[in-house]
Amino acid sequence: MNRLLVMVPREGVDRLRAAGSHGSATFRVSDAENVGYLCAISVKEGLTLPVGMTPRTHFLNSGEARQGGFWYRATADLHVHGMAAGHRQSALTVAYFAEQVRSGFKNPGRSDYIALTYAPNAEIDHPGAGVAEFAAWLVTADGVKPLDVACEPQVVGDAQLVPQWPVDPLAAATVTVVGTGSIGGATVHALADYGVGRLVLVDPDRLLWHNLVRHVSGPAQVGKMKVFALRDDLEKLRPDIHIEPHALDVIRDADKVRPLLARSDLVVCTADGVAPRRVVSHLARRAGLEAVLACVLEDGGIGEILRLRPWPDRGCLVCQRQALTDAGAIDPEPALDAGYGTGTRHRPMTAVGSDLHLVGQLAAKAAVATLLECAGHPDQRLPGDHGLLALRPKPGWPPPFDLARAGELRWLDARPPVSGCPTCEEP
Repeated sequence: MNRLLVMVPREGVDRLRAAGSHGSATFRVSDAENVGYLCAISVKEGLTLPVGMTPRTHFLNSGEARQGGFWYRATADLHVHGMAAGHRQSALTVAYFAEQVRSGFKNPGRSDYIALTYAPNAEIDHPGAGVAEFAAWLVTADGVKPLDVACEPQVVGDAQLVPQWPVDPLAAATVTVVGTGSIGGATVHALADYGVGRLVLVDPDRLLWHNLVRHVSGPAQVGKMKVFALRDDLEKLRPDIHIEPHALDVIRDADKVRPLLARSDLVVCTADGVAPRRVVSHLARRAGLEAVLACVLEDGGIGEILRLRPWPDRGCLVCQRQALTDAGAIDPEPALDAGYGTGTRHRPMTAVGSDLHLVGQLAAKAAVATLLECAGHPDQRLPGDHGLLALRPKPGWPPPFDLARAGELRWLDARPPVSGCPTCEEP
C-alpha cells in the first residue's frame, strides 16, 4: 500500500508558520484511504486549536482522531535527507532526526507517532532544489520514516490559471443556458470549468430515471427539477460559481425568459425540439445577444453547433435552415422533436450519453470563445459559425453533412438573412 498521506489544510499551514518551535498535533485518519489531515495543534501558549477541513462533508471529517502526534520546526537539511530516504524507501535514525529539530523532540519509546516538520529556510538554504517547506514522518523506535504530505495552497480554483487563462473576463460573464438535459448538463459543467462566473439555467423538466443513461447528474438527484439538480451538483464542485435556476418553459414563459437574456452576455440553447430553438433564436436576436445552439442530428449521427450573431450579414436560425434546404441539404429541424430513445423501429434514436456530452462541451467552447473574442482575445476566434461533428457517420448524407469518419469536425460560414424574415428585419 502507498505511504500514509498527511494533508495540511490552509488554516493549519498558517498556524504552523506562526506557532513557535514545537507542539502537539492531532490527526484525523481514514485507514481505508490511508490518508489523514492535521485537525488540531498546540501553539505558543500551549493552547490547542482546531484546524478545519473544508467542506464539512469532506470524508476525512468522519475519520478517526489520533492524538499523540507532534510538530517541530526543523532544519532544511532534514527535509533534504527525508527526500532521499523517501526515494530509497528507507528511514532516518532517531538520533539524526532529533538533532535536526530545534527543540521539544519527543522520543517515541514504544508508541509510534505521526510528526510534521516545518523548515522555514528550505528555499533559502537550497534555492531551486524543490525542497519542501513541510514534511511528514512516522516516528518509531527503529527509525523515522518519511510520509507523503500535501499542503493546501493559498491560491486554489480558477485563480491558479492566471496568467495563462483570462480568468477575470469569464468570472464577470453571465451565460444563460436554455435546456439542461443531456447536452445542456454537460454544457453547464463545461462552462463552470471554463470559469464563467454566473450561469442562469432555464428548463421546465424533472430529472427522471430514464434520463440517467445520458445525464451528468446521478441517481441521488432523480425527481428534482433538472436546473436544481445541476445547481446542487455544481455548488459542491465549484463553490466559486453562482448558479441561478429557473424552472421555466422558454415558449410558454417567454415573457419571463426575456428579462433573463437582457442581463446575460450570451445564451446557449440545448433544448430539444424545433419551437424552443426558434424562440431562443428570436429572443436573442431581439436582445442583440449572441447565441450558441447545440443539438444532434440524424438520430445522433451528427453533432451540430450553430452560432447566431445579431449582425446585419448573419441570419437567424430559420434563415440558416432555409439556406441549407435551398442548397439541397437535409432539413434537420423536424427530427429534433423526437426525444432521445424514441423513433421508429427502423430509425431509432441512437444518441449515446458521451456523444451528447461531447457536443455539450463543444457548445461551451464555442460560447466561451465568443465571449473572449468579444473581449479582445484573438486566439479564441472560431473557424466559422456552423460546426458539424461526426459521431456516427453514414454514407449518403448530402453536403455539408457528408462527414466520413467519427470525430471529423467541419466548420462553415454563417448565411445571410432571408429577405422578409420577421426575426432578422427590424420591426
